Parts: sequence; structure tokens; C-alpha cells
Amino acid sequence: MKNSSLRQWIPAIALALVANAGLAAEPQKGGTLFVALNPEPTVLNISYHNQYANAVVSSNIYEGLVVYDENQQPQPALATAWEVAPDGLSITFRLRQGVKWHDGTSFTSADVKFSALEIWKKLHPRGRVTFAPLKDVETPDAHTVVFRLEHPALVILSALNTAEAQVLPAHLYEGTDVRTNPYNNKPVGTGPFRFKKWEKGQFVELERNPDYWDAGKPHLDRLIFRTIPDAAARGAALETGEVQVVPFAGVPFSDVQRLRDNKELAFTKKGYEYNSQIYYLEFNIRNAPLSNVKVRQALAHAINKQGLAETIFYGVTEAADSPIPKSLTRFYAQDIPRYDYDLKKAEALLDEAGYPRQANGKRFAISINLSPSSERFPFAGESLRQDFSRIGVELNPIALDVASYLKAVYTDYKFDSLIQGYSTLMDPQMGLTRLFWSKAAKPGVSYANATGYANAETDQIIEAYQREADPAKRVEQFHALQRQILTDLPAIPLVDAPFFTIYNKKLHGLDERPDASRSSYADAWLAK
Repeated sequence: MKNSSLRQWIPAIALALVANAGLAAEPQKGGTLFVALNPEPTVLNISYHNQYANAVVSSNIYEGLVVYDENQQPQPALATAWEVAPDGLSITFRLRQGVKWHDGTSFTSADVKFSALEIWKKLHPRGRVTFAPLKDVETPDAHTVVFRLEHPALVILSALNTAEAQVLPAHLYEGTDVRTNPYNNKPVGTGPFRFKKWEKGQFVELERNPDYWDAGKPHLDRLIFRTIPDAAARGAALETGEVQVVPFAGVPFSDVQRLRDNKELAFTKKGYEYNSQIYYLEFNIRNAPLSNVKVRQALAHAINKQGLAETIFYGVTEAADSPIPKSLTRFYAQDIPRYDYDLKKAEALLDEAGYPRQANGKRFAISINLSPSSERFPFAGESLRQDFSRIGVELNPIALDVASYLKAVYTDYKFDSLIQGYSTLMDPQMGLTRLFWSKAAKPGVSYANATGYANAETDQIIEAYQREADPAKRVEQFHALQRQILTDLPAIPLVDAPFFTIYNKKLHGLDERPDASRSSYADAWLAK
């Protein structure tokens, strides 16, 4: 082709490229999205067990009253509008009309009343505390709900999304034991996808809800959540295209850079801000020698947190120094007790506590239960074992399956120490109250106060921020809570949870809002 002829074709080619680019930006219908998970969900809702795998799947089936935007402000979902009374003692919600449960039954205010009073308030590990001020729910009509509160509770409007407060169908749960209801394993929701099949140990299959209230969504035909226990296998499945998404840092950290260099894959840390999760070393302070605060302080000084972040978590995260992460700038306190890495100070504190080195160089031995919720915890446990050995403390790891771990820690309280992640959430009242309030402890309630920690001053602070209507005063109360917890040290913040998602670039419309990691794939679509 001569140059003159080529010049004639350039405008047409350019126009075609622009047109094709425009078409590519439009969501394409159909296809199946494969998501890799581990561990496998234990139940397909979060009513009484809010482990992340349960939420990742069930948030496509169920919905909350609101969603949260990039500024962490509530936006309509099952509720279209809401109003807080001037005295803070009631919140009125207007519910979305025309919404159907997946079995065809109409969604009404009765569903919200049942969920709020019987599930969020009584069963949910965090909700039992968050919704404690909720004394009644009025339903003046099918599409209006009024929360009646014993006292102002600013936290509630930060706890109404599908990741935290799923609305369950009253007509299928009322009058039953929620924990054993068969619909926990064959859920019926209002969300963009309907439950189809759960092959235990293999996958959960969801299909498009053709009657979803948000017209035109979802774009995908199916979601398949595959249980892939091995992290390397999950990474390999991404590379071969067998799965398109691996959330919650589900690949080997040693493979992250190679996967990030893969031109067919994308990496993001967005979608985890709502969680604000921290990994802790918790102590059972009922047991000696951990009942001695000087021992706990000594162990805090012996932990090389920066080394933990850089080696075990490959620099994807950073050391934590408070139960409220620095990312929550409004709530994070600067004037807190700090425990720098200092082996001499650790040794001195153990001597003062009455635990000198014996002839063999050892002071005492304790065990550490490794939560099965992260494959990095055994490696972190080994790092802590080496740290503590330098000050004469023997640390013996215990690895259990999920059911055995939950029973040992949260029912029987048979442990010395443990590594576990807890979400602070965007209002720390939701995440921290259950961990450090003595009244939150209840045998059998998972991920609530298991340490035996009970301090009247801490309880007073917690009970004050639960009732405080002045946002500025609440901030000061959270600052005081951090100082108290870091003085008493029932738990040591280790690192910010190193969460990220790796996905195939054929996937578009991936939610990036603060709670995206536990929200639905309603906007997602696959380029063909």
C-alpha cells in the first residue's frame, strides 16, 4: 500500500478503534466467574459465624439495608432512605418495594424486624454488641421499619451492609433454631445470585437471579466458588485461567511478585478498608504465667514485628502498634504505650515477674493455637517461636481444624495463646467491643472475647462510647480505649492484615468500595 493510500485509511482505523474501545467498556452478558476460596465456607450466611469465606459467598445471595461508598457513607440497598431522630433514639428506614426473595415471596419489613431482633442482636458475634441498644423494631407498614433505641447508637449506621447485617427471610427462619435451620446450607436471599448447589469440599454454585430488583444486573450467568486448599494451586489456577479471582491474599506470598508481573493478571488492595483487620497475638490471661502483665509486656518487647511483616508477609503489610490501625486516622491515637523490639527489656521484665532462666536457659513453656483462617499463621507462629526462644520462652504450636479450633478457643477456653485476625471495621465500636468488653464474652460465641480479660476501667470506656451521641467525644473515648488496652495487653497487635485480590484482566466491574471484598459480583462481567 502506498503512503497516500495508508493516510486515507488512518482516520477510518482510528474511528474503528475508538468504537471498539467503547463497546469493550460496555458490560457483556453471560459467562461463569470462578473464584478460589480457602477455607471452605462452614455455612452460607453470617448470622452466627462471620468467617470471611462465609461472607464472600453469601453476600451474593443476601443483602443488607445499605452499601457504603468510597467515603464510607451509607447508600441505598434494601433501604432507600433513612432518618435519625433528633434525640438519637430512633432510626426510620424506608424499604425498597417490589423486592422478592428467591422463592418468590415478597420482601417486607417483617424480614428486617426478625433479622434485627433475632439474628443481629442475639447471634451475630459483633452484632450482639453493636445492636445491644436496639430495644424494639416497629413495622407500621410493609415498607417502613423503625428502630427504637435505648440510647443513641451512632455505630448502627456503619453496620447495615451485607458484610455485617444480612437480612434473612423471616418466613423460612421464624420459629426455628437459626443455627440448625436447613436453609443455612441452601440459602434463599434477595441478592443478585441464587443458590444452586453446594458440593462439600469442592465448590458452591450460584446462578443469576433473573428477578433481581436492580434491573439489568447481574451480568454473569453463574458464580462458582471453588475450594482449593493449597495456596500454590490457587496461584496456578489463576495463571492457567481455571479461576479468575483469588481474594483475601489467597496465593503464596512468595508468588505475589511473579503474579503481579503477569500481564494477564491484576493486583489490588482495594475493597478491604471496611475490614481494617489486624492480626493479633492473644493471651489466655486466666493461665499463669500469662496472667502476669509483666510477662505479656516482655513478650511484646520480644516480637520483631517489622521482621514479621517483611519476611512472613513479604512486605505486603506493615507492623501494627494499636488495636485501631493508622488508616482510621480519625480514631487512631498517637499517645499510646509502645513496645519496641528490645530483648534486654524483655529479659528484665521476665526476671521482675519471677521467671528467671533455669539451668537449661529456659524460663517456661506455653502453647500457641494457630487459627486455620490464614495459611501464613503457621509461618508467623514459627517466627514468634524463634523470637521467644531468644528470651528463654518455649512456644509450642498447635494446629487444629476449624471446628476443633473454634471449640477449643471460644467454648472451652483451652489455650495459652493464639494468632487470630479481627476486623476493627470503619467504626471501631463494631470490631473492638466484642474483643475487650467483659460482657461480650460468652462460651460458644466465636470471635468474641476469649482471653478472659475483664477490666472495670475498660468496660466503663466501652459503655461510654456505646451511648455517646457527640462524635468528637467518641473519638476521645476510642483514644482512651487504645491506651488502656495497650497497658493491660490481653492481646498484642502484630501486623495489619495483608489482604489483596489478584484477578484476571478479563474480569471487569470488580467492586472497589471499602467493603468490596465481602460484597456481591452484581456489577462484574467477563470480556469475551
